[in-house]
Amino acid sequence: MKTVITFVMTLVLVTMYGCQSSSPRGGGITRDVGFKIAVPTFSTEVKQGETKNITVSLARGPYFKQDVKVQINYSPGISVEPTKVMVKASDNPDVQIQISAAKDAALGDYQISVKGTPETGEPTSTQFNVTVVVP
Repeated sequence: MKTVITFVMTLVLVTMYGCQSSSPRGGGITRDVGFKIAVPTFSTEVKQGETKNITVSLARGPYFKQDVKVQINYSPGISVEPTKVMVKASDNPDVQIQISAAKDAALGDYQISVKGTPETGEPTSTQFNVTVVVP
């Protein structure tokens, strides 16, 4: 019974919050003047020889009006484009990145780190996993 309740609660939380996780808050001290970086929660599968588009989002507080420099670092064995993006305060907060695995990429898990640095205030970062699988 406990297992069923735990499963249902997990399902509800995933449904409520979507399939993205977020970083600790960056920017200002309060959530109104800060931001977070939202990335996929679950490991993203990429087949050998495939390119997949992923959305990374800035979740800004209502009073956070700064440009944010987003830098993306990744494990060798996959490639990511772009690796640097400037998200202007007036821009859409979603950044599209392309993750590619070579046809001969080693199967397994790779880590991608995303760091957001505002004009002023504290930077924040988060990471997510990419799994390379057989086509």
